Amino acid sequence: MRNDIFGGITAAVVALPLALAFGVASGMGPLAGLYGAIFVGFFAALLGGTPSQVSGPTGPMTVVTAGIAAHFPQQPECVFAVVILAGLLQILMGMLGLGQYIRLVPLSVTSGFMTGIGCIIICTQSLSLLGLSPAPSAWAALQRLPSALSNANAQAVGLGLASLAVALLTPKRVTKIVPSSLLALLLGTAASFALGLSVPVLGPIPLGNFRPSIPSITYSVLPQIGGLAITLAILGAIDSLLTSLVADSLTASFHDSDRELVGQGVGNAVAGLFGGVAGAGATMRTVVNIRAGGRTPISGALHSVVLLAVVLGLGRFAQSIPLCVLAAILLKCGLDIIDVGYLRRVPRLPRSSVLVMGVVIALTVFWDLIVAVAAGCILSSLHFTKTMAEIELDACTITSSKNIKDSSPLPSLSGLWPAELEIVRASREQVAVAKLRGVIAFNAANGLVRKLLPMVESHDLLIIDLSDVLSVDDTGALSLAQLCNQAEEMGKRVYICGANRKIMRMFTRLSVIAAGKGRLSPATPRLQSLHACLADSTPTPLPPSSYA
Repeated sequence: MRNDIFGGITAAVVALPLALAFGVASGMGPLAGLYGAIFVGFFAALLGGTPSQVSGPTGPMTVVTAGIAAHFPQQPECVFAVVILAGLLQILMGMLGLGQYIRLVPLSVTSGFMTGIGCIIICTQSLSLLGLSPAPSAWAALQRLPSALSNANAQAVGLGLASLAVALLTPKRVTKIVPSSLLALLLGTAASFALGLSVPVLGPIPLGNFRPSIPSITYSVLPQIGGLAITLAILGAIDSLLTSLVADSLTASFHDSDRELVGQGVGNAVAGLFGGVAGAGATMRTVVNIRAGGRTPISGALHSVVLLAVVLGLGRFAQSIPLCVLAAILLKCGLDIIDVGYLRRVPRLPRSSVLVMGVVIALTVFWDLIVAVAAGCILSSLHFTKTMAEIELDACTITSSKNIKDSSPLPSLSGLWPAELEIVRASREQVAVAKLRGVIAFNAANGLVRKLLPMVESHDLLIIDLSDVLSVDDTGALSLAQLCNQAEEMGKRVYICGANRKIMRMFTRLSVIAAGKGRLSPATPRLQSLHACLADSTPTPLPPSSYA
């Protein structure tokens, strides 16, 4: 209990400046950031599936929320409606068991996504560091940057850079006692008071009344709210479960993905009802909590209680915090989010992974976050499918009677057993045996036909041995049937043998066995197939008990 209390208090100290900064960056105000940290952090801790995780506003969620706020500039109730609906969708995702699929996102996609988020935060907050209003997007910030440099507030720039230096350069022995972000917040605010600087400040923070309110919206905006809520829900799920994986690695435990989605969904739905921004599992605060000793949901819930006490008692002291100081804290967060470790390995990574990461970064920064993740997953899946097809085709070995001389010894590389080799030698026909392995699926089916068709054209008989094939999908089965039909049109013979029960059921269901003239049962062993085919007779199919 003592370690959980210490971890929760430490996480709250780290979360305070970040919640204020993320609230401002989202466009909904600092109080909305604090409410998001309070409600998402509390309910995700109690109901989630990662005991040591601390949740609240994060960089990715803030970037999306800022885009939603820009989409509804005069309608904050629509923004909170999106947050509520996103939470409900996350609950539904957890109940449907979709959490396990989020973990299948490739590292190149997650790395590019996080790096893109970091770039967005750096671009948008660079204007606040100059003493100007932040831009709604990275592209807008880059467009405004030339004129912003000429109109910068020199005092804000100096104070912001000094705060950034504190956040970046504070020694680790000091950050173990006071987090660098909190130190930058305190020193930057104190310097602004002491020097009497004229810089934009946070302003009055209304305390609110802590009463839930269902947003009042019109039917005309429902389609827009639905699409934005899906984006926010998927992003929050990815962000939270990635943090859960980090927590697993630090605590040598395993989280419950579906339960975590339910907890995050409840937290976001409640946060939206109370006027808070959306949140997710926060990697930095989770790591701080774990290193401070937090291991149970008590630490995450206590972190929210401490922030609630801050809102109730210390809100009036936060109104004089300079915005350039908060921008410096966010810039530090943006730099931390960038996956430097993965970027350093780019020269040694496969070109396909580098391409996927580059596409994800570009789409994240300049287009849409969910489109970026979807495009990265699709590209990775296509590359994986192509690689598996090449492996399946390489596993196909073909033995031809043209390469077997009467005087040669029985070669081990021929792919035939001694008894089979003798049958082939005794025959006057040109025979080829194709030994397939693994899985015959849609990705390799066309390539397999292309590889085997020349053997059909140059031989009298082709035996296709499936004894080492685990499964055949519908595309693979129909492709083999097509190969047999092409052989019949050329006056050649193709026989399939050695199939297991699962493959036999697929062949039977698709009528592959019935197609073609004189074809053997796929369940017939290869030796019997060779003997029967070269004797120009069709044997009786073996019973299922003889498959082995």
